Amino acid sequence: MIDFLQIADSLAQTTKFAAGDSNHDGTLSFFELLKMGGWIMIPLAIMLLLAVYVFAERTIAIRNAAKIDDNFMNIIRDNIVSGNITAARNFAKNNNTPVARIIDKGIQRIGKPLDGIEKSMDNVGQLEMYKLEKNLGVLSVVSKAAPIFGFVGTLVGLMQLFSTITSTNEFEVGTIAGGIYTKLITSITGLVIGLGAYLAYSYLNTQIDKTSNKMEAASSDFLDILQEPTR
Repeated sequence: MIDFLQIADSLAQTTKFAAGDSNHDGTLSFFELLKMGGWIMIPLAIMLLLAVYVFAERTIAIRNAAKIDDNFMNIIRDNIVSGNITAARNFAKNNNTPVARIIDKGIQRIGKPLDGIEKSMDNVGQLEMYKLEKNLGVLSVVSKAAPIFGFVGTLVGLMQLFSTITSTNEFEVGTIAGGIYTKLITSITGLVIGLGAYLAYSYLNTQIDKTSNKMEAASSDFLDILQEPTR
């Protein structure tokens, strides 16, 4: 009677050794797995580094942009209502945040029609949004390109494997299974990198939306202040 468990175990051991178990200890380390992927792992590694850098840099930038003193608009209101426009503008200029720059632009336009003030503030808001979204396109590209690179690496690897089998006329189950196992590493790596980049992109977009809401709320509050009677 055929012992299928023994055959499966033998095949697994053969696959490990054929696939990249360089020290023949029966296990595959993380670096051995990466090495098994071949040259396609290089562009995948570059995309991973780009995604990590963009995520870290944008996270810090967006977090700093979202910081605003809870009393910021109250101080602006008190200065404007009391007629101390210079103090209001100096206070806004001393706060290096998108909200402060939008309010500063509005203060500069005091005395003009509200529609003109609102339009000027909207223009600054669009520029600030552009700054916040800087390099986010990299994460979007990586989230789509990494899985494609992974699949391409697998297909190229399979073509090479079957080309070798055809030229050498060697048809061993262990060799074929080991080759397929090796090439699947690129697909798995590409999918993991792509998923991570997509999640990072979605998270940053959510944080940008929250910051955008703060800017819109501040602009609305500022326009309301301008319609309050001066003291």
